[in-house]
Amino acid sequence: FSSNVLFLSTCVRLASWLLRMSESCTIRTRKFLTNRLLQRKQMIVDVLHPGRPNVPKADLRENLAKMYKTTQDVVVCFGFRTAYGGGKSTGFALIYDSMDFLKKNEPKHRLKRMGLYDKTKASRKQRKERKNRQKKVRGTKKAKVGAGKKK
Repeated sequence: FSSNVLFLSTCVRLASWLLRMSESCTIRTRKFLTNRLLQRKQMIVDVLHPGRPNVPKADLRENLAKMYKTTQDVVVCFGFRTAYGGGKSTGFALIYDSMDFLKKNEPKHRLKRMGLYDKTKASRKQRKERKNRQKKVRGTKKAKVGAGKKK
């Protein structure tokens, strides 16, 4: 009998912990700025998430898009740091006016993170051979050598 009670109390504790973990987070924005030069809105985002280790960026993008009445694909979140002790994270968010402006103004590493940029890189050996061929010529001829020789 006592083992059943112990098991049930453990289950109740586990269920309450899971409920706390699944609680929604609170998102607040501050230092909001409309940047017309880069066609975007930029802000600092404070996320309160008690009982959770952190909040996925996909969820943050979804919530910010809802808050600012835009689509999720033009929202970029980055630079989130969790405060000591947990429960609060602070980061940066950008909301672009359109996808074209996002692709034009965002750095390549953030585009790659979002799955919008894929750079094909030549093999290490090809790059080294190209560099050594370019060393042998001067000026604008380097570009011709770099493009590769026609066979």
